[in-house]
Amino acid sequence: MSGYNAVLARNTENAPQGIGPYSQTVAFSHYNNLSAQLPVDPKSGKLVAGGVKEQAEQCFKNIKAVIESINHVMDDVVRITIFLKDIADIDAVNQVYASFFRGYVPALTTVAVAALPMNALVQVEALISNGEGTIPNAPQAGDLIKIAKDTKNAPTSPLSTQTVAFSHYNNLSAQLPIDPASGKLVAGGVKEQARQCLKNIKAILESIDVPFDDIVKINIFLKNFADAEAVNEVYTTFFPDSAIARAVAYFPARTVIAAAGLPLGALVQIEAVVSHGDGTPPQAVEDRHGIVIKANNTDRAPQNPLSTQTVAFSHYNHLSAQLPLDVKTGQIVAGGVKEQAGQCLKHIQSIVESINHAMNDVVKVNVFLKNIDDIAAVDEVFAAFFPSYQPARRIVGVSALPGDALIQIDAVVSHAEGTPRKA
Repeated sequence: MSGYNAVLARNTENAPQGIGPYSQTVAFSHYNNLSAQLPVDPKSGKLVAGGVKEQAEQCFKNIKAVIESINHVMDDVVRITIFLKDIADIDAVNQVYASFFRGYVPALTTVAVAALPMNALVQVEALISNGEGTIPNAPQAGDLIKIAKDTKNAPTSPLSTQTVAFSHYNNLSAQLPIDPASGKLVAGGVKEQARQCLKNIKAILESIDVPFDDIVKINIFLKNFADAEAVNEVYTTFFPDSAIARAVAYFPARTVIAAAGLPLGALVQIEAVVSHGDGTPPQAVEDRHGIVIKANNTDRAPQNPLSTQTVAFSHYNHLSAQLPLDVKTGQIVAGGVKEQAGQCLKHIQSIVESINHAMNDVVKVNVFLKNIDDIAAVDEVFAAFFPSYQPARRIVGVSALPGDALIQIDAVVSHAEGTPRKA
């Protein structure tokens, strides 16, 4: 593996430690993947006193401490995701958020969920650029440039940038069903709203000359989980988008999340991670090549006609959310949350191994729990799959999961060999 990018997990005593089996930040190639930060005082290990403003400020202080411990700054943040216990707290949290980003604002997703660890009111996670890369003893020749762009053809906000590109990825802010002309939610129900979200994503991609089929991962936040089928109906009118993608039936990796509340009272919100074959400068013109997307499914894990199990691009694999299904029967496995967590992680392991990788290549894990009190039981299972190395992690409580499952897990996996150039 000499000359390849290395997984680099790091922790600092200036941010909370020991809350679970995870690393505060895991760098790979040109990104740092941070664990979601709770409003915990790193000295006491307890939630800070006060309300949602004080808690939000502590979350961002913890993020800043992690970022500074790896010799980065807040302007290196590419994406911020804010999880709220109560969507009514959004304005108060936005005030705090804005105080940490005085000029440049990153891509942003804000959503309310059913519960957060330690009964917190807010949890914040961040994705950070890593200009130097992680090839041992071979720093990047010149820092890559972060490119933040907006278009008037999609909704704009003073709190976020529509798309932030760094290296070979574009990270889009979650799109609400807002008509960019009026600035208001579109009329109609969840189908009309889902269509507008996807239209906004398409408009952003067209503004940066990126085709819709370059999306590698989609996250759908639903206010009412019963609306999933209606949203799927709209979804299939956007994917696959091109003749080439239709020929291979390409769908990106995908996770669907039950939201307790969304901004503006929306019924649906959609965010996307998009490949960026040209990369971001500085680089020689002759090095600006198209890198291929590699989509892969294995029959050793559950398959879904509307998503690919893993989509690789450049130096990352993005995995679809895995449910605790028995591959042969398609039913939820017997037992409680431990058995279900084990099954989800077995599926992730099967997918990872099917593309010739190992669990130590996982850089970030996202866990969605029906009962937030199950964290300790999940931690026990989690540690068995990551005995020597802990990836970054996020846990949130959700009100519903498909098949009435107790848990759902997705992951981001390093891809040291990268994906090849187009012929």
